[in-house]
Amino acid sequence: MSITVRIPSPLQKLTRNQEEIKLEGANIKELIESLERNSPGVKERICDEAGKVRKFINIYVNGEDVRFLQQDATPLKDGDEVSIIPAIAGG
Repeated sequence: MSITVRIPSPLQKLTRNQEEIKLEGANIKELIESLERNSPGVKERICDEAGKVRKFINIYVNGEDVRFLQQDATPLKDGDEVSIIPAIAGG
């Protein structure tokens, strides 16, 4: 199974400047673990101390926000595209 993960610019220094990475995982939680194995240090930027996705990080599977699906238990299948998008604040 191969999932395409789109990496935001602020995290690309941890992914050797890659904008997209092909990884495996049955769900979002497993995919984040796979991303951490591939790019150590990225998980602490995405997840809090309890291992939950931080509130200011948005994750989309094929354009669908996982907060409205099954959050980090959202299932993944071969060919899915996952986008990790940090929230932007300002005025």
